[in-house]
Amino acid sequence: MSYESSEEYDVVVIGGGHAGCEAALASSRMGMRTAMFLINMDTLANMPCNPSIGGTSKGHLVKEIDALGGQMGKNADKTFLQSKMLNTSKGPAVYSLRMQSDRKMYHIEMKKTVENAKNLDVYQAEITDIITDGNNKKIIGVKTKIGAIYKTKTVVIATGTYLKGMVIIGEVFYESGPDGVFPAKQLSDSLKEHGIFLRRFKTGTPARINIHNMDLNKMEVQKGDTNISLFSFENEENEVLRDRPQIDCYLTYTNEENTHKIILDNLDRSPIYSGKIKGIGPRYCPSIEDKVVRFRDKLRHQIFIEPLGKDTSEMYIQGMSSSMPEEVQIQMYRSLPGLEKAKLMRPAYAIEYDCIDSTMLNLNLEYKDIEGLFFAGQVNGSSGYEEAAAQGLMAGINAALKVQNKDPLILDRSEAYIGVLIDDLVTKGTNEPYRMMTSRAEYRLHLRQDNADLRLREKGYNIGLVSEEVYNKFLDKKEKIEKEIERIRNLNIYPTTETNSILASLGTNPIDKVYKASELLKRNEVKYENIIEMDGNDVNLPKAVKEEVEIQIKYEGYIKLQKEQIDEFKKLEERKLSQDIIYSDIKGLSLEARQKLDKQKPTSIGQASRISGISPSDISVLLIYLNQNKK
Repeated sequence: MSYESSEEYDVVVIGGGHAGCEAALASSRMGMRTAMFLINMDTLANMPCNPSIGGTSKGHLVKEIDALGGQMGKNADKTFLQSKMLNTSKGPAVYSLRMQSDRKMYHIEMKKTVENAKNLDVYQAEITDIITDGNNKKIIGVKTKIGAIYKTKTVVIATGTYLKGMVIIGEVFYESGPDGVFPAKQLSDSLKEHGIFLRRFKTGTPARINIHNMDLNKMEVQKGDTNISLFSFENEENEVLRDRPQIDCYLTYTNEENTHKIILDNLDRSPIYSGKIKGIGPRYCPSIEDKVVRFRDKLRHQIFIEPLGKDTSEMYIQGMSSSMPEEVQIQMYRSLPGLEKAKLMRPAYAIEYDCIDSTMLNLNLEYKDIEGLFFAGQVNGSSGYEEAAAQGLMAGINAALKVQNKDPLILDRSEAYIGVLIDDLVTKGTNEPYRMMTSRAEYRLHLRQDNADLRLREKGYNIGLVSEEVYNKFLDKKEKIEKEIERIRNLNIYPTTETNSILASLGTNPIDKVYKASELLKRNEVKYENIIEMDGNDVNLPKAVKEEVEIQIKYEGYIKLQKEQIDEFKKLEERKLSQDIIYSDIKGLSLEARQKLDKQKPTSIGQASRISGISPSDISVLLIYLNQNKK
């Protein structure tokens, strides 16, 4: 039995994880009548793996989400237990903020935000079917497990690891979503009926242990930063959040004599090595048994012990995910210094799930063969909360823009890490859970986390996700940065006794001449505050402005070179390819190029050049074809 609901929507979001929340909030904030469906309301914005936000390259994604008007960074700022800036010994291009979050509070705060959002209805219901028109070419509705049919113009599928989820612990297999929640068992069948190819991926999570069974004295304490950084640009001057007390994390290590021996002795019971797990796991976040086998030369591996919240005794064992039988897990964890008496509150597990071939999506994350159907998050083959949230935001934005009959918002590789993420998934595809890394971004010196608002805030404002008030504050900040950069470029530092003393203290030999402040600032040992001290004119600018001024001046030459590279990249991106081109008819293209170009239908020469198997000679043929067919 089924019945038609009286409720009709512009956008329906299936899933309430990090992708689903960003998608639903984006479309509703853009004025679209939006509905979010999730299997269990208590799992909204859940963190079934590590309760942390950010990290290397992932912090960039969070800052970009915030710059566009998304929610993840704001929610992380409200609920962090510890804040730490990573990679500070390297250049600012790879600085990445990471926060350990209070898992329960993160869920509560995001749930509050979603429930209070205008234009957004939230339902606890499992969607079993997507409904298309008679030609299966256009979305017209969705159907719930109990038979309710909701009409909608667009759908965003953000199902995470729920699609036919299968939890695996040793020899035990059972149907489940993450954290013991019901899986989505029927939607996969509906997708297949609509011609959507599905495959199986796998991810895993470590055990949780009770802090009262740990010997903290045997571990190294890992403290947060003294000068706390926050994710949201709107919180740059929020001292209340910065003053929050932090909770320590801890570091211990596996060892060859016990931990590694236990794993190797029980390798035949590992479903990864026995062949029982069919799904493909993440290369860059392997299980502990995979680490021990693949890196046999390593005598030990780092294991971080991190809190799940300020009001719980549960601790997360970062770096030790596993699908071993529970009794083997107990031996493994107890072999670590400080965990000799550990008790598993939740055992580690692997989870297999259905996902799509992301090369079947357009760059706006819309499925190529069904109008109005968008996909976001782990269902696209990615891994990680941040990657999911970034895709969710873009899918929600583009679903709303489609309803409004406006051009999609597409960020290219030179504009954002989000652009790199989506372009990699859509253009190159992935044969394993995709994880964002700074090395994937060719223009990472330009795509720093500190300038995400300078790159993307205006785009967020133009589509309606950034308020007038927030945008005006951004314009004021931008103006201050520009004026101070100009001032420093025109500033001279004179060789006074005080100036020479400051330079000497920095390890710079004073020379009896007038210095250009901008040239001094380009020296590694000289900081912006040193320039202000030597100048004697305290301009009293916000910290974020000072940091941006220093970075832009100090790395001016490198940034200029990168912008020249970006200009060359843009030339190829601007050479558009019609979706009506029949590549199999173009003489000179290799057989592989014809097949892949006909399948993926790239939008530009630049995108075509990044498809696996497309050679430089194929690109030359395409350029000749475009020149011959100019209108």
